[in-house]
Amino acid sequence: MQYVYVLNKHGEPLMPCSPGKARLLLKQQKAHVVKRTPFTIKLLYGSTGYKQPITLGVDAGNKHVGLSASTEKREFYCEEFTPRNDVVDLLSTRKQSRRSRRNRKTRYRAPRFDNRVHSKHKGWLAPSVEVKIQEHITVIKRICRILPVALIRVETAEFDTQRLKAMLEGKPLPVGTDYQLGEMYDEYNVRQYVLKRDHYTCQCCGAHTTTKKTVKLHVHHLESRKVGGNAPSNLITLCTTCHDALHKGKVSLDGKERGKPLRDAAFMGIMRKALMARLREELPIPVQGTYGYITKMRREQNDIKKSHVNDARCISKHPLAEPCSVCYRTKAIRHHNRQTHKANFSKGGIRKRSQMPYVVEGYRLWDKVLYKGQECFVSGRRASGSFTLKKLDGTRISKGVTFKKIAAIRACNKLSNRKDVNGQFLPRLKSRVSLP
Repeated sequence: MQYVYVLNKHGEPLMPCSPGKARLLLKQQKAHVVKRTPFTIKLLYGSTGYKQPITLGVDAGNKHVGLSASTEKREFYCEEFTPRNDVVDLLSTRKQSRRSRRNRKTRYRAPRFDNRVHSKHKGWLAPSVEVKIQEHITVIKRICRILPVALIRVETAEFDTQRLKAMLEGKPLPVGTDYQLGEMYDEYNVRQYVLKRDHYTCQCCGAHTTTKKTVKLHVHHLESRKVGGNAPSNLITLCTTCHDALHKGKVSLDGKERGKPLRDAAFMGIMRKALMARLREELPIPVQGTYGYITKMRREQNDIKKSHVNDARCISKHPLAEPCSVCYRTKAIRHHNRQTHKANFSKGGIRKRSQMPYVVEGYRLWDKVLYKGQECFVSGRRASGSFTLKKLDGTRISKGVTFKKIAAIRACNKLSNRKDVNGQFLPRLKSRVSLP
């Protein structure tokens, strides 16, 4: 069933109602629309304030977050949220821009290792981790503003990264002091460890230093340092000849891939305590923690298909609740337009000056249209009257179709966010008193 979310005249959340009841309230002018997605109305008269105990289940994660607000009988809200993953790239771009500017305009300044943020501020976290924790809190608060949530249950997990790495590499599992004596124990630095690991031999041509010849060896990043970092699994030994030829595109490293990164597991271990502490500090609602094995047990006992939303419903301890017919799929985007965001090749490092009109030839973004007998939606527009069309599953049909060859079916609002259980887009609201 689809629900309309209700606020009292003071802006406090009440139990959601059916679209029919909300339509009647709007028609009688006893309420007005305050939010379109999800559709929320605010009462203009006093109410009893009856509330049921709603539990919000949160399946925390690095790439996807599942949320489900439900009681024992019904699920009133479900959402699959995708946090940002571009912070590392933006920080690297900012670092390059600052270094270039300082090299042009300032004298050389020696690095000051005692003046770092993590040494001055207790509890400091990396920006890539900090932004995802804040996004978890933001999306939870957003749901609590439209539903009377009485309890929040968050699934947290702590992974043994050393054990996972040993399992992936087929090595013996660490025991006892193996956790303290890692793979780089008693090595000078990462470069020394990589050279020793590769037996001081080029992994491309097999060259190495002998009594008759001397080979200069380099440590090459399989993935760029910006993306893959300086982890030993991302480094390989190459000689000077192969290294230069590789960067010129003359040779390739077939079969040489970096080891599987454990970023997701590391993130969950870092954010686990910080997320729970901040939720308890910022929200007046009780917050409880749970673990993945409990969620898996509930899901298997009730024969529920694995997904982020279903896991969140199991986390709320209401796996048999009637699922909500509408699942919101949202994605976090940046809110600023800083110089860092403009420094990319697609924009040429220059701010975009020309903006397309909101409506072009009677069509706007995300309108559902008919083109050559198949349903699609407008994903791009140009002032000339040509449009970029995509199917409802995201497959691109054409980059430039004139408005004369398409026919409007219905207008849509935020297609990526509003889908029913079958994956179909819901129609856009056409007036302030109509309902989806």
